Amino acid sequence: MEIRNSVALVTGANRGLGRHLAAGLLERGAQKVYAAARNPDAVDLPGATPLRLDITDPDSVSAAAAAAGDVTVLVNNAGSLTGAALLDGDLADIRLEMETHYFGTLAVARAFAPLIAANGGGAVLNVLSVLSWYHPTASGAYNAAKAAELALTNSLRLELAPRGITTTALHVGYMDTDMIAHLDVPKSDPAAIAALALDGVRDGELEVVADDISRTVRGALSAELPVLYPELTPAGSAR
Repeated sequence: MEIRNSVALVTGANRGLGRHLAAGLLERGAQKVYAAARNPDAVDLPGATPLRLDITDPDSVSAAAAAAGDVTVLVNNAGSLTGAALLDGDLADIRLEMETHYFGTLAVARAFAPLIAANGGGAVLNVLSVLSWYHPTASGAYNAAKAAELALTNSLRLELAPRGITTTALHVGYMDTDMIAHLDVPKSDPAAIAALALDGVRDGELEVVADDISRTVRGALSAELPVLYPELTPAGSAR
């Protein structure tokens, strides 16, 4: 996918990884970059075109598609992180995670795929997570939503390919963004992750597995479950 002279839309582009992705698209010569956010006044990226978009609101999605009909590259980055566990977390928080990562991403894809196809084809980048594959209890709602978004991504890429649209999934762990500023863990530079993701879009990659933790988990998916979840090892069994 040639990024130079493309027209891109990035959801959740007012901060964090989304802002870096929008900036990277501009640096690579995109003709126009719609920086979408629930509050477009929060977009402060020079050269970007702010666009109001709440991916959980169908009317907002329809309005954004009507305003940005020239898009050829769609970056589904907008997300939420409530920290809700599945058994005792607030159901409203659990539903919000699914409404954002699954239904929101789906709504945007459904609205923009016909436009991208009509514009001669292009690319979709879905920002996923290592937690699409690995599901610790502390982030159960987020895990489930990201796993659902991964399934959505795999199915959509099969539907989009005949329309001339490639689909790339980005898997990444901790990044130095506001969303996880409270966590004292090693974090990747979001600018570097954005560059890797856009390289993947350029090259038509199916997946960009962007950091060590994601590569480790990806490599362990075919192993027995206790490899990823040691607490599931039966008592008394040898390891």
